[in-house]
Amino acid sequence: MTYAILPHEVMETESLLKYDGDAFFYGSLAEPMSCIVGAFKANYHTRPGSYIHDMGIKAGGKTAILSGAGPMGLGAIDYALNGPIVPSVITVTDIAEDRLKRAAELFTDAAAKRGVKINFVNTNSVDDAAAHVIKLAGGGYDDVFVFAPAVPVVELGDSILGNDGCMSFFAGPTDPAFSAKMNFYNVHYKATHIVGTSGGNTEDMKDALFLMESKKINPAAMITHIGGLNAAAEATLNLPKIPGGKKLIYTHIDMPLTAIADMGGSSDPVLKEAYAIAAKHGGFWNAESEAFLLTNKQV
Repeated sequence: MTYAILPHEVMETESLLKYDGDAFFYGSLAEPMSCIVGAFKANYHTRPGSYIHDMGIKAGGKTAILSGAGPMGLGAIDYALNGPIVPSVITVTDIAEDRLKRAAELFTDAAAKRGVKINFVNTNSVDDAAAHVIKLAGGGYDDVFVFAPAVPVVELGDSILGNDGCMSFFAGPTDPAFSAKMNFYNVHYKATHIVGTSGGNTEDMKDALFLMESKKINPAAMITHIGGLNAAAEATLNLPKIPGGKKLIYTHIDMPLTAIADMGGSSDPVLKEAYAIAAKHGGFWNAESEAFLLTNKQV
């Protein structure tokens, strides 16, 4: 029999959440997805002549996801396409061509099915990034999300805001003095504004779980490495040195931290087969790969 003792605060705040997904790893991604859900909810738009703020991104509007080809950016694209409010245009920027290519492979067809125009832009490959991304959208953006704490990215975000545009500074800087220029002429005359969020609340977590359970979103693209409990400490200590996206740890198996892409060349037949299953799912971790791994790996 397996049991756990929960602090009374968990029950009093209704933070013990029901999860009906078909794989453990989706539940593990509820927290990062809740951060994205919260960021999209926190954006707001105003109504001329009133002091009412309409919360959330603009329905049918133009959304930019800057430095958005990393793991959290991919989650944001997925949510923008499949969440409760869908824009008409999504522009994703990054400076890593391989990550942009992967993002395009993941979401181009999905965007077309949703009737959303989606653009992928390497800002290092264009002379005037702001002018280029504005032209792609046919004007300034209603919602801009900044996924890297870098001055050029923040200032690009500010420069592409349209009238009543809202910029979400999602990325968490480590420098307490981090700052960037902002056009206050536009704040005054075009009603541009900025918000920041850090994490999601319980409702955001519930929303993320529901979207995964109902298969409306699939954040598996965030995960690039798999490991057992024995790999957790080393992975945590060396996280900045390990490339890729999220590192998924299964606490009830022993397994070295291994990139999914490297499993196919492993001498371990279990990992080779788990990779073969993942390959059938576009190379992404999935419920079938998880079930096979947990059935065949011993503690």
